[in-house]
Amino acid sequence: MYSKNQSVVTEFILLGLSEDPVMQVVLFPIFLIIYTTTLAGNLLLVVAVRTDKRLHNSMYLFLATFSILDILYTSVIVPKMLVNFLSLEKSISYNGCAIQVFFYLFWGETESILLAFMAYDRYVAICHPLRYNTIMSTTVCLWMISFSFLIGCIISSFDVYFIFSLTYCGPNTINHFFCESPLVTKLSCSDTSSGNILALVGSVIVLLIPLLLILISYVRIIVAIMRIDSGKYKAFSTCGSHFVVVAITYGTVLFMYMRPQHLDTGDTDKTIAVFYTAITPMLNPLIYSLRNKDVHRAMRRLDVMPLIIGTKQISTCPSRITHRKNVLQRAKC
Repeated sequence: MYSKNQSVVTEFILLGLSEDPVMQVVLFPIFLIIYTTTLAGNLLLVVAVRTDKRLHNSMYLFLATFSILDILYTSVIVPKMLVNFLSLEKSISYNGCAIQVFFYLFWGETESILLAFMAYDRYVAICHPLRYNTIMSTTVCLWMISFSFLIGCIISSFDVYFIFSLTYCGPNTINHFFCESPLVTKLSCSDTSSGNILALVGSVIVLLIPLLLILISYVRIIVAIMRIDSGKYKAFSTCGSHFVVVAITYGTVLFMYMRPQHLDTGDTDKTIAVFYTAITPMLNPLIYSLRNKDVHRAMRRLDVMPLIIGTKQISTCPSRITHRKNVLQRAKC
């Protein structure tokens, strides 16, 4: 194991999605809109869950936490990518790269474990509805969320410690738009075999095991739903959103991290990375709220409810009064 001080490289060059200056200018507003939409959608969902008492249960507590993680995850990567679109020097410092790797692994691995707990939550809601509030109490949910953060932090810390304890004495160009950990490791002039084993073990813990638990939960959910005579569509719809998010998230991430490292697909990797770093966090609030009546109701309330000061709605003011009284009444409202 080498120490960081032995590394000659002090910064890395990120080639980005495209080396064409014109294309970079075109991509900038596109990803700015994607990032802004991601922030707005996830923040709105968090505020809706926070302000509507009918959404104060385990399902929506998980959902709000997942939205916060989406914001943190995409914010580690996309802002730097936006800066590089308009910058002539597309570099990131050695320490900046280490920080980026740690946090995107931290938030991503936490999301992966949280998705497994969300699947279990749906399993309890459908297969044990009478015991749901007892099994999935607020305390239990908070423990599950805390466990997700703890495991994500531990695994990402080990990964970053190994990656940035290697010696980097040669090329420092990364054919990507952020410090993707396998690509950073490939630049090292040290022996990375032990690190590859460590990365594989970490991927099994934070990807394959949660995915296996999710699949087991859904098999049992499907078996339970098929046994009921009515309400199958409603039961399936409560799990549909989560299943779509799982399919998109794990489909792209497994392709990137569980394949043999010698398979370098170049620009294809960057295209796939766009999905799990920018597109998926933007779509998640829409997917979860698209067919959820409770979330729709909470969103509609946000349109007419002041969030900072508690005032009455203007629509309650009388319409047929004198001009002076009308102004005063509107001021009171």
